[in-house]
Formats: sequence, structure tokens, C-alpha cells
Amino acid sequence: MAKLRHIAIRTADPEATAAWYREAFGLAEVGRARNGVYLSDGDINIAVLRLRTEHSGEGARPGIDHFGFAVDDVEAAGQWLAALGAKRLPNAPLPGNEFEVKYRGPDGQVFDISAHGWIGARPASADPGS
Repeated sequence: MAKLRHIAIRTADPEATAAWYREAFGLAEVGRARNGVYLSDGDINIAVLRLRTEHSGEGARPGIDHFGFAVDDVEAAGQWLAALGAKRLPNAPLPGNEFEVKYRGPDGQVFDISAHGWIGARPASADPGS
């Protein structure tokens, strides 16, 4: 079965956006390219790419729809994110998704945090060393 291991986002300032995600979630920088910075949590690669490149064309937009992070403590993580300037979005509970909390990070990307995780994804508490 295929496993999600890469997410790409576009931004006007890859350095600043990558620095924010490193600080907010403790991601490691694993590489650099002419058009961006590559981050990882050990399972997922996140490419933080320049908005406009010779390949992206004029139609490129910043960000992606959203992505999610499993956390041990949603309240503590939410306080930390707020301190870093993330904006919590109104809850819109859906059946089976009440445990997600959505935020808007730098450049307007929407992301979720969850202590329960998502179906098919390993929760934070199941990781070795947790």
C-alpha cells in the first residue's frame, strides 16, 4: 500500500515559512534546493517551495489545502501555536472528526492538530520514544 511521505507547499518566502514550521513542530531540515527547503519529521517530507519558479508558472498559488499533525496534548500544542502567531479557526465538527482542531499558519496555510490522529495514520503516542 502507498504511504503518504511528502507534502509540498508554495510560499513567497520559503526560508521564513520553513523556520516557522521547524520551531512550531520541531521538524528537521533535511535538504535544500534552488527553489526551497526540505523538512521532515522522520516519516513525512515537507517541501517548502518558492511560489513562483520557472516551472510553477503564473497560476501557482501559495499553500495547499491543509495537512495534519498528531500531537500528544492538543491544548498545550494550541497554546504554543498561538504564541507563535497561529490563528485557531472555528470548529466545524464532522462525524468522526470532532477531535481535530484547525489553525491557520504563516502564509495562510490551514493545518490540523489532533491527539487521536487520523484513520490509517500512527498517532503521536505510538511513535518509538513517546
